[in-house]
Amino acid sequence: MFASAKQSFVLQIIKPFIKITLINKMKLSNFIAIKRVFLLFILFASTNIFSKQADSTNYRWIPSLIGRLNFSQIAFSNWTKGGENSITWSLNGDFNLKYKNDILTFKTKFKSIYGRTKLDGGNFRTNENEIYLDQVLSYHANWKVDPFFSNSIQTQITTGFDYKSELPQKVSDFFDPAVITQSLGFTYDKLKTIQTRLGVALQHTTANKYRKYTDDTKTTSKEEAYKFETGFESVTNAKIKIDDNIVAESNLRLFTRFEEIDVWDVRWDNKMVAKVNSWFHVTLTYNFIFKKSESPTAQMKESWQMGITYNFI
Repeated sequence: MFASAKQSFVLQIIKPFIKITLINKMKLSNFIAIKRVFLLFILFASTNIFSKQADSTNYRWIPSLIGRLNFSQIAFSNWTKGGENSITWSLNGDFNLKYKNDILTFKTKFKSIYGRTKLDGGNFRTNENEIYLDQVLSYHANWKVDPFFSNSIQTQITTGFDYKSELPQKVSDFFDPAVITQSLGFTYDKLKTIQTRLGVALQHTTANKYRKYTDDTKTTSKEEAYKFETGFESVTNAKIKIDDNIVAESNLRLFTRFEEIDVWDVRWDNKMVAKVNSWFHVTLTYNFIFKKSESPTAQMKESWQMGITYNFI
């Protein structure tokens, strides 16, 4: 009896300690379990976050803005073989904006260029003067080609001149004239290096003072300030990286009218930029234009310049 009483007495003494120990073990095990769940949650969340960051450019606005100042110059002093001093400069701005999701792709391209040149003792003449805006909205139809709608605007930055006569003649100004084109059709843009589209187009030419390209020659009583044309438009853009520091771009636009389907307006712009370092570059450009309403023969321009590049975005 004494032994059993002793055991009972000892049990009564250590029972609270056993209870506390069990409770602490339970708390510790629960804490460890909660900690494991929490760590698993952190691991899953971080994995999910990093996977979203490594995802494609879907559901993101992707802008880019590049500015370039180009120049070229030649000077002679007592040069018996002849030649004229000349200096040319141009200021370029290229802005691009892209948004893409599972259903739609929206692209905006804005280009502007303004430049002047001076020959020998003459005055500076404007030789570059243009604004071009091109916007394309396409629908992902899971076909080889996607339906699209586009809108483009082409005009001048400031007053343009014709230097053929002794005194320069004003021939254009900002939005005077301006060519606005809407197109609806199909586009192929599965490749990174080249995109092309073809559609039925509505072309509007509007002017205020300079109505050479809006006037209807069939009416002699007045000069029209607006011209409306329908036809087909084709636009192809290509951008190829030739080397680590050399990029070539080519843009071809074709437009034909339904009433004159065998005559096409052609504009082909080509540019190759070679970066010497992060801010200095050399640019080669070649432009080809055939537009019957402007000239019966093709217009061509080639330039080789060096300059400064700055990436704003």
